[in-house]
Amino acid sequence: MAGTLYVCATPIGNLEDVTLRALRVLREADLIVGEDTRRTRKLLSHHGIHTRFAPSLFQGAEEERTPEVISLLRAGQAVALVSDAGTPLLSDPGYPLVRACVAEGIPVVPVPGPSALLAALVASGLPMDRFLFLGHLPRQSGPRQRALATLDAVDCTVVFYESPHRIQATLEQLAAMWGSRPVVMARELTKLHEEFIRGSAEEVQRVLASRSEVKGELVVVVGSSGGAAPMTSSAEAARTVYAQILSAGLPPKEALQETADRLGMSRRAVYRFVHHTDG
Repeated sequence: MAGTLYVCATPIGNLEDVTLRALRVLREADLIVGEDTRRTRKLLSHHGIHTRFAPSLFQGAEEERTPEVISLLRAGQAVALVSDAGTPLLSDPGYPLVRACVAEGIPVVPVPGPSALLAALVASGLPMDRFLFLGHLPRQSGPRQRALATLDAVDCTVVFYESPHRIQATLEQLAAMWGSRPVVMARELTKLHEEFIRGSAEEVQRVLASRSEVKGELVVVVGSSGGAAPMTSSAEAARTVYAQILSAGLPPKEALQETADRLGMSRRAVYRFVHHTDG
């Protein structure tokens, strides 16, 4: 008889945020698979759990190591799947393993619990009757700009994860594209320095710009357009950012290049948008 895969949510910060059921499953499972065993061991040690670990399923090794876990499940082992924090598969490893289990008829049992996505949403103050989760935005400016541009017609709350190193650039793009939409940035959820910054993209960006550095895990929640005309065309975004850069004192030629770099456009396209108001 095949074993069972338990998909277990674990705390995103505060170690008390774990369900009694998750602790029981982690204690009773034959083995645990996850990303970084060092992170998971802290949780297990805190709760006196000594279940052994299977090979790590960190990103990049999932496809290679999934067959080994499947063989253990076929042998009747009960396996608990965890991520470093939160719910597995939500911008975390685990999908190849779950997909393989479903394909083979191996039971997959969810053990729900913490999620940075839901924690940010419920405290954001923005509508959550309908929302779109984007995971992590592309790292490069151009692909990130294009990803955001596809959401022009999306009239619901949008949520995504972002790195502290890219948050300023992302907020700048949001300000140029969705200037009328409310933004909430959630930082270090459930941890000691948990923080919510609310306002427009420009206002949130100004708060962050006043700090020497931004630390921690970030979740960005963007409100719906509410029927307002979006500031989302490439031409409008280029004109807005170009004007901001000019007002900061940069010469026109350098402002063109800086706008192109920030929005992931060619310099020629920015020139055309800026100097031909018909877009």
